[in-house]
Amino acid sequence: MFSLSNIPSTTSVLSTYTSFAASAMLVRTVLNEVQNLTYQLIPQQLQQKILARLGGLMGNSSSQMTLIIDENNGLSKNQMFEASEVYLRTKIPPSVVRLKVSKAPREKNFSVTVNKGEKITDAFEDIQVIWQVICTEIQKTSTDYEGGFSTESVERKSIELSFHKEHREKILSSYLPYVLERSKAINEEDKVVKLYSLGHFHGDYDGAWGSVNLDHPSTFDTLAIDPTLKKELMDDLDRFVKRREFYKRVGKAWKRGYLLYGPPGTGKSSLIAAMANYLKFHIYDLELTSLQSNSDLRSILVSTANRSILVIEDIDCSSDFQNRQAGGYNNVDSQLTLSGLLNFIDGLWSSCGDERIIIFTTNHKDRLDPALLRPGRMDIHIHMSYCTPSGFKILASNYLGINNHSMFTEIEKLITEVEVTPAEIAEELMKSEDANKALEGLLKYLHTKKMEHGKATVEGEKEVRGKEQESEEVKVGVETRGMKNKRKARKGRSRK
Repeated sequence: MFSLSNIPSTTSVLSTYTSFAASAMLVRTVLNEVQNLTYQLIPQQLQQKILARLGGLMGNSSSQMTLIIDENNGLSKNQMFEASEVYLRTKIPPSVVRLKVSKAPREKNFSVTVNKGEKITDAFEDIQVIWQVICTEIQKTSTDYEGGFSTESVERKSIELSFHKEHREKILSSYLPYVLERSKAINEEDKVVKLYSLGHFHGDYDGAWGSVNLDHPSTFDTLAIDPTLKKELMDDLDRFVKRREFYKRVGKAWKRGYLLYGPPGTGKSSLIAAMANYLKFHIYDLELTSLQSNSDLRSILVSTANRSILVIEDIDCSSDFQNRQAGGYNNVDSQLTLSGLLNFIDGLWSSCGDERIIIFTTNHKDRLDPALLRPGRMDIHIHMSYCTPSGFKILASNYLGINNHSMFTEIEKLITEVEVTPAEIAEELMKSEDANKALEGLLKYLHTKKMEHGKATVEGEKEVRGKEQESEEVKVGVETRGMKNKRKARKGRSRK
């Protein structure tokens, strides 16, 4: 039962408080002495570790500052987050007990990254910093195709960087720029070109994009295209990547557009792979049919990385875009419009990212809306033609390891007389490792193709002559009926 007699006296309370205060002062004095000794005897890097722990005991946690680096910056990727991930791979100490290990096909080394929750200590100009990877799961609600709602769990990543707040300016002005530059150097040393596509599959994933290594062996040396065109394209790419300041000075987004057009099998996909391997740019392969609206298109496109190639293959049939001259441009039933695509290529949204290449491919250039073709959108139009004699020699060197042969003259003559794609020639050359047998097979194939072409031409000419003859007969019949009608009219008048 509560009793007033149990309440301590004022004297005992003051005595206890005085003892506690004296003890606290003694502890603080000891800590101050330890701090002075550390400045004199202990290296600064070790000082910060000791003082950080002692400061925590004394309630000085406010001396620490933490920078939060989110994975995304609005709709686009946070460049600092990507750089930090790369940088931290080189700073993993032996004390870390949980690591994430992966290896993609054809990669030589394992990829080792820090698992969530693990801390990494780093030092920069005698300043100690602590990195920590943070992952949280959130519920995201989206609209499906039928207008309903669906909920999915989405992992949100961030990286925290902690340090003494007195070093704030040094961290922001020197350390973070150093991390950015160091990560770029690491990427260039170890970069593996990736092929990205919408959706997650076996491989890495980055937001809405899933990726695998681009193991396509195509290079400019192996491409069976005209040597002059090849050199012009390589010079254009070299000039593009060196012109950051030029694009800034003239007030244009740092991007370049290429239209590849020509029949199937002429090497459009191989050229794209060769460009990616040459520049060490990732490829983002976008299928417009997988998107529902212009807002989806913007969200997807701004999530692509700088120094990348965006590819939309078969642009003439990859979506329901209509030629505006045919009256379908204002189709209100389509939420994904040509104007939405044009706005990203050449409008305000085109400035969201640097050093990007956009490539459209088509088998039928004449079907494209003229708005897609003008300079500033598709800057260079590259005609991927049927195989030429120079292209054949490159293929013979690639597949058979020969640069000259007695059958070359006849083959080159036939190639100029028939329409044959590099893919068709490559298929014939692959049928035998013996050069003589392979070239004999190719000669037979070209002769057959020439005969078929001749028959088709003759039949076409016959069909045209037949139609002309039918037209002439119809014309004569009409004239004959006209003459008969005139004679009947004259007889009728004479009777009257």
